[in-house]
Amino acid sequence: MDQAAIITEISYKAVRSSGAGGQHVNKVASKVIASFNLELSKGLTDREKEILLKKLAPRLTKDGVLQLSAEESRSQFRNKALCTERLLNLLTQNLIRPKVRRATKPTKGSKKRKLKNKKINSEKKALRKKPNLD
Repeated sequence: MDQAAIITEISYKAVRSSGAGGQHVNKVASKVIASFNLELSKGLTDREKEILLKKLAPRLTKDGVLQLSAEESRSQFRNKALCTERLLNLLTQNLIRPKVRRATKPTKGSKKRKLKNKKINSEKKALRKKPNLD
């Protein structure tokens, strides 16, 4: 994944932010929407595109465009930086391969400990029974 190439392919759009804010919010477009077309990206290999299209399918538009928005800050510049950071994190997190789990056998020590604990528990429960008075 070539982050520099990906950053150049992101398109930004500024819109008015929702919520409270008085007069300021009505005249300033501080919310930023970042759009990134996965299928047309030159910063991703074909294999990476395939993985991301599968993993991010619910978040993509019909055209295969990933959209993220940020409106936390009153600064359009800060919201743009947040969008870029989130988009790159999302791509890198979804490209990480999970570690393959290899099945192992229990050790001799763990088998002994298990049997010892089972014996202790069975004795503990046997002592709870009513004594046999025959």
